[in-house]
Amino acid sequence: MIHSASSSSPSARSDALAAASVAAAPVRPAPAPSDQIHIDLSSTLRLALQQSPEIRPEVIARARAIAADGSYPSDTILRAISAVIINAPDLSEDHS
Repeated sequence: MIHSASSSSPSARSDALAAASVAAAPVRPAPAPSDQIHIDLSSTLRLALQQSPEIRPEVIARARAIAADGSYPSDTILRAISAVIINAPDLSEDHS
């Protein structure tokens, strides 16, 4: 014999409805973020920026290596970029 998983008694149903209404209580929205600036955070960022070198040797070395590589960018990349440019709409034309 197969027994029902749910109760058919009216009190069980009302208990379930009450529990569902409590669970579905409206959620208060989070307060809107205010436009504030935190000086302590900006000073930390400014300090980190001052401590980083203005010229990064590893980036210069990579740029020189790319510039010296005659196959960069590859033909595949050049063709893909060319196709995007050719297929892009001409926004200077008036289509009204």
